[in-house]
Amino acid sequence: MDSQPAPQTESGRTTVALVFGGRSAEHAISCATAASVLRAIDRDRYDVVPIGITREGRWVQVADDPARLEITDGRLPEVPDSDSTVVLPLGTGSNLVTVTEPGEVPRALSEVDVVFPLLHGPFGEDGTIQGLLELADIRYVGCGVLASAAMMDKAFMKAVFAGAGLPIGPYTVITDLQWQRDRAAALDAVHSLAFPVFVKPARAGSSVGITRVDDPAELVAAIEMAREHDPKVIVEAGISGRELECGVLGGHGSGSPRVSEVGEIVVGGEHTFYDFEAKYLDEASVALSCPADVPDTVRDEIQRIAAVAFEAADCEGLSRVDCFLTESGEVLLNEINTMPGFTPYSMYPQVWAASGVSYPELIDELITLALERRTGLR
Repeated sequence: MDSQPAPQTESGRTTVALVFGGRSAEHAISCATAASVLRAIDRDRYDVVPIGITREGRWVQVADDPARLEITDGRLPEVPDSDSTVVLPLGTGSNLVTVTEPGEVPRALSEVDVVFPLLHGPFGEDGTIQGLLELADIRYVGCGVLASAAMMDKAFMKAVFAGAGLPIGPYTVITDLQWQRDRAAALDAVHSLAFPVFVKPARAGSSVGITRVDDPAELVAAIEMAREHDPKVIVEAGISGRELECGVLGGHGSGSPRVSEVGEIVVGGEHTFYDFEAKYLDEASVALSCPADVPDTVRDEIQRIAAVAFEAADCEGLSRVDCFLTESGEVLLNEINTMPGFTPYSMYPQVWAASGVSYPELIDELITLALERRTGLR
């Protein structure tokens, strides 16, 4: 059933709930993202309701104070626990969010027109909160349930890409059952790849739990480390070349998706790849070149692949598409991130800034896209 455009409050502003934190290993990064959005969102157009999810999964009301949520001097922020719990309406006909406290009558927090889920990793980016918001009949920014779930799982992501005829690199998947039942066969599959390989949790992001393995003797330890974050592991053959990224915006009712300029990550210092510390704790070691210094034919191919991958995965709103440019000049699709890093210094906002869309404008456009899109089947 089609939904009508979201109403505005008596103030004339649309109410946006920012949801952040969460149970994944990317909790702190989600908080830092929320701090950036709180600072940049247009307060003349939007009333903002910050809602944090603690590491244990409790939904709590959080002060509208970005300073408490930023990464400062290497300190990683987190959502503080509380005795109160934020509750969404579970059904159509109401968009009133309430707060419950032990021994108290539930109180109204705010009516919410749209949710901006700034969650990375499992229990947020993977279709779980998207499903909850669909049940609540509340519009939300970003991809729907299926695209979020499939693109969070790198094994299913690769299958979608291959089915769409998109170029991908060699890889193998190690499920929990395979690792427990026949470890030797799982290791044999990895050894069929060319080293170095990258061992990753299948359903994590922000480079959490990833190891570059040059020596096969270090493989088991790398797999066990990835399994600390996810019992399902993907191992990818290392690609010798350059890492290039492209932002995608729009989808579904907004027409053909728009693609950004192509950016390139250059990692220096002691980092052998774009790991967690390089991304968030040692920014001086990372440089972004945008537009990337590549031939027009390569730029056009990356933008084409980004748009095709976005639509093949049934993505909506936003995604960042990561590619490799091999030494032979071939473009390989690496992955899609349906809720990419979203601070002003993250790749996704930066490639759009280089394309003429500022950070506040990007926030506004994503909210507008969400308000225009109905919930339910579409």
